[in-house]
Amino acid sequence: MNSEDVNGLMETIKGYVVEYGLKVLIAIVVLLIGLRIIKAITNGMAKMMEKKDVDASLRPFLKSIIGAILKIMLFISVIQMVGVATTSFIAILGAAGLAVGLALSGTLQNFAGGVVILILKPFKVGDWIDAQGHSGTVNEIQIFFTILKTPDNKTVILPNGPLSTGSMVNYSTEEHRRVDMEFGIGYTDDIDKTKATLMKLIEADERIFKDPAPVVVLAALADSSVNFKVRVWSEAGDYWGIYFDFHEKVKKTSTNGCTRSQFVKTKKITVL
Repeated sequence: MNSEDVNGLMETIKGYVVEYGLKVLIAIVVLLIGLRIIKAITNGMAKMMEKKDVDASLRPFLKSIIGAILKIMLFISVIQMVGVATTSFIAILGAAGLAVGLALSGTLQNFAGGVVILILKPFKVGDWIDAQGHSGTVNEIQIFFTILKTPDNKTVILPNGPLSTGSMVNYSTEEHRRVDMEFGIGYTDDIDKTKATLMKLIEADERIFKDPAPVVVLAALADSSVNFKVRVWSEAGDYWGIYFDFHEKVKKTSTNGCTRSQFVKTKKITVL
């Protein structure tokens, strides 16, 4: 390479520096200032949502989504300031997004499900739910998954897509619940004394509501037992305490001069 070629190359580089150097410098400054402004905006929104009592599960999601949108807009503006044709850039970005979307359709479905759950709030952190064949306390609601904790401390991760479109039971929505139980006695045992004894056990438990009134009815004449249904109402948090305590009390109770094993648990009835 001779001296003329070197001089020509240097002139070309100098021309690019003069033409684009100032633009790049301004773009960098705008980028740095823009990132600071976006951070201030998202932090301000987070504080505003906290003051407005927006659901705690929804706040980080909205903050991250708004922050991502603002950063994309800032990035496109900075690219345009440098002189890059944003039309072709956006077209390439859109095509790439479409390809990624098709490849990750299941993940996007979970993303959409997470948005639906966070906005419509069919359940919240701390609720006890039964969904997708699993039961547990909602420990965390993420944008793609919902995490449950079971009573034996197992972690269950449920994808939000099926969770948002499938059936689900939320046991924590209502303050009160009905406890349904079923007990059996022999065919030779006294029915009236059995009902009276069950009502006495109900009246002795202060956790059981008087209104709605407790119900004790003869429900079925089974092959080897006469079955009674017991239905009582209580605070939702007292459900399992009443259920287990009542079965123990029934086992310890004797009626009609029979042994304490006269009452036998036949089966558990689904809670309505």
